[in-house]
Amino acid sequence: MPSTHKKVIVRKMDRDSVSGYVSPADFVREGKLELLNTSGTVIAIDLREIKGVYFVREFGDSESLMRKTFTSRPRSEGLWVRLRFKDSEILEGLMPADLAQTMPEGFLVSPPDQRSNTQRIFVPRSALESLTVLAVIGASRRKRRPQDQRQVPMFEE
Repeated sequence: MPSTHKKVIVRKMDRDSVSGYVSPADFVREGKLELLNTSGTVIAIDLREIKGVYFVREFGDSESLMRKTFTSRPRSEGLWVRLRFKDSEILEGLMPADLAQTMPEGFLVSPPDQRSNTQRIFVPRSALESLTVLAVIGASRRKRRPQDQRQVPMFEE
């Protein structure tokens, strides 16, 4: 049975971090992140104070990423982006190609290392200096077989 709350580690701009749980459907309300911290208190953190919300598998492991860039072209479908934070840190990731899925408050990015403790990262727009799309990666297209010239067309076009 899936849980209704996801484990997150919130990294703030001042390098402080807070662990807790968020509802994956609506964790941002009125410019604030609603977080149930590990002691059971619901707190609201202003998005301007947040550098990133790291959706993690376990709290014990560090949320810092070993790899911040892709070593080669990603294989998954989506937008390959480079995020430059206001503190000059650079992070690459994959975003959904459907921009209708993006939130007005920020971006949900999959990190380069899918086997790490961090599964996804929510980055508020206010934490970024720039966002650059490096490539649009689509589904691989299958080559069409050439039509047999001996085949008689059945319908007029």
